[in-house]
Amino acid sequence: MTVPRGAALAAIFAVALAFAAACNKEKTPKVDAAAERAAALERSKKAAFGTQVNALETAKGLEADVNQKAANAVDNAEKDAK
Repeated sequence: MTVPRGAALAAIFAVALAFAAACNKEKTPKVDAAAERAAALERSKKAAFGTQVNALETAKGLEADVNQKAANAVDNAEKDAK
């Protein structure tokens, strides 16, 4: 069985092209998602919506405080009920 010369050259060219494409891929830099998120938050505080971002952070802090006080109140009520 003989392979036509044009088919053999086409196959060799295809393999060489695939190899070249695989070798030339640039490696993507590894990015830490948490660090990027923190940096984006700091940039947003200084941007046009800085007051809204700061207000949101304050609200989240108040939410945590209110939740803690509510949990303490429930614990005290359960302790008094015993």
